[in-house]
Amino acid sequence: MISNSDGLTCANNFAEMDGMTSKKNVFVIGATNRPEQLDPALCRPGRLDSLIYVPLPDEEGRLGILKAQLRKTPVADDVDLNYIASKTHGFSGADLGFITQRAVKIAIKESITIDIARTKEREAAGEDVDMEDEGEDPVPQLTKRHFEEAMQMARRSVSDVEIRRYEAFAQQMKNAGPGAFFKFPEAGAEASNAGAGNSFGDAGNDDGLYD
Repeated sequence: MISNSDGLTCANNFAEMDGMTSKKNVFVIGATNRPEQLDPALCRPGRLDSLIYVPLPDEEGRLGILKAQLRKTPVADDVDLNYIASKTHGFSGADLGFITQRAVKIAIKESITIDIARTKEREAAGEDVDMEDEGEDPVPQLTKRHFEEAMQMARRSVSDVEIRRYEAFAQQMKNAGPGAFFKFPEAGAEASNAGAGNSFGDAGNDDGLYD
């Protein structure tokens, strides 16, 4: 059941979207992981009338996501992103982002730990620890070990049940109208027989719409 506040929000959104007809360069895009809760009025022509189901990335897509997320991060040559992509079936882009971010955090934590140990060694040796140390980064790149530890905490955020629900909804929307059965009559065919049982409406009763 929709609350009064939700109803007002929807009404305001509809009014704003309907007022964009004169704005030729404005595109309204929305995303949801609860498509079954969409208000039918939101999906009418002229509003969000193009519904696109975006499935989870396949192996090639996952590889592309990993490369994009790590494009500014130094990664060891022996880290096989193809192997990670092959072992993350069912992972979303956000799930893959968790893996890369987790690996980076592990590397940063390791670098800080090494720096602290070095500082303590210098203190014990009586060296000036206040001087800035411009030495090399103790952890200059992500290694296999960082990804292996990150993968231990990785998990899928979208279950198989949810995937089947999304696919069923996408199929339902695809079959919602008779457009898939629309076909012009063959040459010489009787117009009265064209599209019988699959028409968008009863053309012979159009006058009744205005009674």
